[in-house]
Parts: sequence; C-alpha cells; structure tokens
Amino acid sequence: MFDWFKNLFSPTGDPDITQSLIAILLTIGLGVFAGRLKIGKVSLGVSAVMFVGLFLGHYGYDIKDDISTFIRDFGLILFVYGIGIQVGPSFFSSFRKEGLKFNILGVATVLMGGLVTYLIYVFAQTGIEDAVGLMSGAVTNTPGLGAAKSTLHEIQSQFQDKKFNDPAIAYAITYPLGVFGIISMIVLAKNILRIDLNKELALIISEKSKETENLVRKKCRVLNESIFGKSIYHTLKDNDLNDIIISRLKHHGSKEVYSPTLDSRLEERDVLMVVGKPKSVEKFVQIAGKESNDLEIEEEKDIITKTIFVTRKSATHKKLSELDLFNKFGLKVTRVYRSGMELLANPSLELFYGDRLRVVGYAEDIKEVETIIGNSEKRLMEPDFLSLFGGLLIGIIIGSIPIMIPSLPVPIKLGFAAGPLIAALLISRYGGIGVIHSYINNGAIYFMKDLGICLFFAAVGLHAGTHFYDSFVENNGWLWLFYGSLITFIPLIIMVIVGKVFMKINFFQLAGLMSGTYTDPAALAFCNGYLDSDVPTQAYATVYPLVTIFRIFVAQMLIILCI
Repeated sequence: MFDWFKNLFSPTGDPDITQSLIAILLTIGLGVFAGRLKIGKVSLGVSAVMFVGLFLGHYGYDIKDDISTFIRDFGLILFVYGIGIQVGPSFFSSFRKEGLKFNILGVATVLMGGLVTYLIYVFAQTGIEDAVGLMSGAVTNTPGLGAAKSTLHEIQSQFQDKKFNDPAIAYAITYPLGVFGIISMIVLAKNILRIDLNKELALIISEKSKETENLVRKKCRVLNESIFGKSIYHTLKDNDLNDIIISRLKHHGSKEVYSPTLDSRLEERDVLMVVGKPKSVEKFVQIAGKESNDLEIEEEKDIITKTIFVTRKSATHKKLSELDLFNKFGLKVTRVYRSGMELLANPSLELFYGDRLRVVGYAEDIKEVETIIGNSEKRLMEPDFLSLFGGLLIGIIIGSIPIMIPSLPVPIKLGFAAGPLIAALLISRYGGIGVIHSYINNGAIYFMKDLGICLFFAAVGLHAGTHFYDSFVENNGWLWLFYGSLITFIPLIIMVIVGKVFMKINFFQLAGLMSGTYTDPAALAFCNGYLDSDVPTQAYATVYPLVTIFRIFVAQMLIILCI
C-alpha cells in the first residue's frame, strides 16, 4: 500500500526527477541540522550538507546527471553573486586603507598553495585533476572546485579521448582537513606567539576610531565677533571647513527654527545645529563660539527631521546638487546611509537605489519631496527580480567570455564562480547598471547565499559520495590527507609569520585574513566566537573577492598547463 512512499525515499541507481528532488531536499535538510551541532565552539554550518551528501551518496542516493549539473552550477552562481553584492562597497573602499596590504598577503598565500600543489603533482605523480581537487578541499574553496570541473568539461568536449577523475572526490577527502586545519592554526598561532587578546583588541579599536569617525551633531552658540554678519559660506570657506553642514539655525530672541542657506548670515548669539566629522565640528564650534545647550532648536515644531528612502528612478544615480532639494523645496540633506556606512551629504554625492537620506525641513515640503525620492519601504522589502536575474545574466556572460592565451590548448574562462562575483562587485560599487540596481535587503542576501551553497554542496556531495569509499581505498585516501595537510599548513604557517612578525597585522585581523584567504565560513564563525569580535569578519570580506578570483585562476591554470 505504501510502496510509492518507499520508492520515493529508497536509494536507486536510476533515479527519476521526483527521486532526485527528494535526494536533494533530504541531503540539505539533514545537512543543515547536522551543521548546527557543535563540538566545543566549532560547528560545520552549511558545509555539513556536503558530508551528508557523501554519506547518502555512498548508500545509493543519487541525482539525474542533468539535474545534478544544473543544481551545482546554479547554486554556485547564487552563492558568489550574493557574496559580491554583500561585500562590494567595503571591498573597493578598503583599498584606500589596509586593504591593499591584506590582499597582497592573501594572493601570495594563494600562489604558495598553488606551488605546493604543483610540487605534489610532480613528485607524487598524482593526476592534476586529483591534485587540484586536493588543493580545493585543503583550502576549503568551493568556487575553485567549480572552475576546475568546468575546465575539465571544456577540455573533454574538445578532446573526446581524454578521461579524467572527478576532482570532487579528492576535494571531499581533504575538505574536513581544511576546515579544522585553519581553526587549529588560529589557536596554535595565538598560543605560540603568546598573543594578548585584550591588548590586540584595544589596539584595533584605537586604530579604527582614528580611521572611521562617525558623523556627529552639536549645537553651537555664535559668540565670535569676527564672524558676525558673515555668510555661512564665507565662514566655512575662510576656515577650510567644507566637510560640515549647518542643518538648523535659530536667531537670538526668536523661537523660529529654519534650515539656512549658505548665504544666510550669522548674527550674535545665534544657535546653530552643526553636522559633520567630530574634528571638523569641534573646530567650527571653537571658531564660532561655544557649545550650546539650547533645547528649542531641536524641537520638531517649525521644521522636522526625517529619513527618506531612495526608491524612485527620478532620484537614482543623481547627485544631490542635481536634485537641488534646498532651492526647490527648502529641504537640507545632512546624511546619507548606504550599506552600513554613514556619509556626509556633499553636493557631489551620487544617490543609489536603497539609500536612506536624513533630511531637515518643513513637514509639507518633506511630503512633497517623498513623491520624487520615493520613500517606499514596501518596495525595498519586495525582491526586484529584474535586477537580481539581470545581474546574474551579466555575471554568466562575463564568466563565459573566452580569454585566449597563446600556447594553451583551450581558452581561459572566469566561469560561473568568478563571472557573477565580478558582476556583483561592479554593480554594488556603482549602484547598478541601467535598470539593474544593487540593492538587495540583508535577509534576501543571506537567503540567496545559503540556498546557493546548500544546492551546490548537495549536488557535489551526492555525486562524489557514489564512489567515495572505493576512491578512498583505491587512491590511498590517507596519503591524500597527508598531501592535503601540506597544502593547508605550509602556506598558513608562512602567512602567520609574514603577517604577524613582519607586517605587524593585528591578530584579530590576521585570523579573519586566514579564514578569508581559505574562503572558509566555518573558520570565520569560529573566529567570531573564539575572539568574541566582528573584526575578523571585516578582514574576511576585504580579501574574499580577490582571493576567490585568484583561486579560480590557479585551479584553471594548473589543469590547463599540466594536462
């Protein structure tokens, strides 16, 4: 009576579409559950999906080949695109600070891993596809594995007589070693180098406070006779204070508060609301007079302060000077919030879809401006599928462009891993391309990333698990684990020595760099708990995009050059 139910959940050598879907969903469901289990402070997270796939694949669960390929590639595209959209703004801005140094160290570590892999291929005489699989697993780099499999498929389509092993098997054998190797290296480095975490944290907080000052606002009483009768424009220009905004002004003896123009003249005992970087605001207060405790200037009676969301095309990709909100509507924009950053509203600032504007003005004027700016939170909550799938399409096109290199048998392609990643970075950096914009709310980004990586891990795990045990025995899996440990630990040891001893990188950042260079979210989760800080996450995001691209190139080049 229940044979149909048994057929759905029983492993079979020739699954139909329904049985394939059951295998995928079962793998993801059990994998997510297993990923939440913790041993001490460590959990596998979504990477447990792959190990569950290996287990189920070993016991006969499988997916139709065409479905497996689609699920694997589509999952990888979603994952890397979500990463690119999430870290794009901070990725480009980081190069003006310590980002260049971090990425040089990360890329050098990637190249060192590629060199160790090549030496293993030469001296151990493993197949290059197996060596690249060992490398991808030992450094927990999923996009590199995807690029390797795509390159092998491309070569095999042109040279039908060539047969290759599946690099996913070697990847699956060394992947656990990669995860726990990074975590153990973080713990060992802390103990061997005798790192004082409290001291390191104090140093990083001190450095960050100097580099990234949040905007502040202060009330100021005008008492300096030298600026009486002068316009706000000339007062700021004469004192080289172009990075502050006067959002409110109240004349002495009056209760009326208004948003002044640059031509407004300052009079004795006027009260001003000043917005800008702390040092600039403090400098202006000292020049103009002293800090005020006037409460009337903050009242929302005459003018109010409100946050407006940019959700209409009429405001997107326009500079604040082009919108000219003050002259047209009497409103002053003081701050713009974008991707977790707080920006001063300079006239040259270009607005992106999803930006939040902090405006000061009369309530009637704000309502009128909302028809131009948009201010529809509902639209921001709804996914814009035109932008999402348009961005994915651009990424696939970029990844499919053949790059011809003389003497190589096949052209290099960025593939489904790097193509969507580069597209997402550029779209998030410039706010969009045409009708495609970069805004995706955080919940949607996390859903897209996790869904994508779960689909990829499920497809890879089930496929590799079918012959995993036989391959482990046939290829002397313990020897492969030894080779994988060389790829994991040699570059990491060099990275720690160079990063901490010679480059003097803060240990909190170095831990994030180790996790980011090995593109390991499980190690990052461990860092955040072990160090009780989100500093590793910032370093992780700084190197992740460029390191991912280089890992893809290294995997492809090793295969093309050595076959």
